[in-house]
Amino acid sequence: MTVPPDLEHGAFSDHPPWVLDRPDDLAWRRGLDLVREVRRRQVPKLVEPGRRPPLGRLLRVLRHLGLALGLWAARERPRGGERSRLGISRRLRVAAERLGPTYIKLGQIISSGEGIFPAELVDEFKKCRDRVPAEPFDVVRRVVEEDLGARLEDVFASFDRSPIAAASIAQVHGAVLHSGEAVVVKVQRPSVGRLVHDDLRVMAWVAPFLVGRIPIASLANPPALVELFAETINEELDFRLEAENMLDVAWSLAALGQRGYVIPRPHPALVTRRVLVMERLDGFAFDDVAGMVEAGVDTYGIVRTGMIAFLEGAMMHGVFHGDLHGGNLRVLPDGRTALLDFGITGRLEERRRLAFLRLLMGATMNDVPGQLAALRDLGALPPDTDLGAVIRDLGLDRPPVDPTTLTPDEMVAEIQQVMKGLLAYGARMPKELMLFVKNMVFLDGAIATLAPELDLFAEITNLALYFAQTHGERIAAEVGIDPRSYEVDLEGVKASFGVDAGTEALTYAELQERREVIRRRFAHRNDKLGVFRR
Repeated sequence: MTVPPDLEHGAFSDHPPWVLDRPDDLAWRRGLDLVREVRRRQVPKLVEPGRRPPLGRLLRVLRHLGLALGLWAARERPRGGERSRLGISRRLRVAAERLGPTYIKLGQIISSGEGIFPAELVDEFKKCRDRVPAEPFDVVRRVVEEDLGARLEDVFASFDRSPIAAASIAQVHGAVLHSGEAVVVKVQRPSVGRLVHDDLRVMAWVAPFLVGRIPIASLANPPALVELFAETINEELDFRLEAENMLDVAWSLAALGQRGYVIPRPHPALVTRRVLVMERLDGFAFDDVAGMVEAGVDTYGIVRTGMIAFLEGAMMHGVFHGDLHGGNLRVLPDGRTALLDFGITGRLEERRRLAFLRLLMGATMNDVPGQLAALRDLGALPPDTDLGAVIRDLGLDRPPVDPTTLTPDEMVAEIQQVMKGLLAYGARMPKELMLFVKNMVFLDGAIATLAPELDLFAEITNLALYFAQTHGERIAAEVGIDPRSYEVDLEGVKASFGVDAGTEALTYAELQERREVIRRRFAHRNDKLGVFRR
């Protein structure tokens, strides 16, 4: 069997429904550089706080959120504990769905925050990934026919009336072309652009009022969060940009020799602003561990491939999938992972790519000043920050404290002290780092699902050595780290996990046990206080 020629410049499947051997000649790619630039230039106007927000939309948001909180306070909150947490989670998810695309997208981000947000909230918002109420089929037909300029029956031999999945911006239908290829068709919801822009104006108006009032919100930088939404959602509204993201990530993976991921091929002709036809890739759901094991798939290998490919793309090429979660991944029978939905794709300009590279290399070398300098260059700290003072004030030069030895009140005091110190230095969470951290949180959860007995210290060491051996010369040239003198120092990594420097190994299952001890202590404390937290 001949090898498809487009595998030379893309991490695609081995059995193509069509071949993209000349991607630069695709008609729908023409002028996309300008389209992407126009979308970027729209962002400042979209997030500029007006004198007043769209009052109708603001009142609608307040009505739905107020009703959700009011009904929870009256019905579930008095019962306390898990019943209370389940109640508020369900009501917030329903409110988000009624408010539409932007708030559903917020829910999707929350659904990827296992270990950050309460488990009930994460589980409930997972329904926002692909189980949002779908548009009627006649609406789908109208959008497809308007954008493709032809009757549905003239383009497709069959088209499933019920969607495979329905999410915030679009829904996906299975179909078959007249030439016989099985495809999926992503169709944008009508009027989504107007709703998103109104929501962004509301958020931009509210965001400045949160700065300095809620410590965590200050660290997260609410205006930057709104800007992140504006950038990602505004680009998501043009599916031609998403198709180009697919090609760029596929090229990056192929250039790095990473064939453990497979990217679906966008159709050479059937791509428009609101319709995206692509190759259909089917496989195991990402949490179907039993099915994978029965098929002989190495679930530990999936985790290792995912970590390397994600980090390598960000560090070496400055491009990475920006919205990893279980709904966007399928594991193929041969053990490779199909990566889906490229509406949110991280793109780092060169200066920030180099800062990411220094940050991650510094983490494996326990170079605290180097990591802080990289965070400064990423925009997490002001340019004139005294890094030595930050180290002293936050106690980064002191031995780590095992959090399992602290009482809940002591732990809260530690967190508050760090937060207060960061805010005093003007710390913010830059938008590129937000996407990166969100993906790392997902990969953390993937280890819990697919590889619970993974030795974290051994894997981190192997990962660092892989980069030194594979990219050592380039890393030396770009950030000045001589691969001959490079040594992995896990002291900082162990400190981040709160374990003693003498600890030789730590499996993910053991880390989960430590987290569970902390979680139970906080749950007991918060239930006594009547606080909705885990």
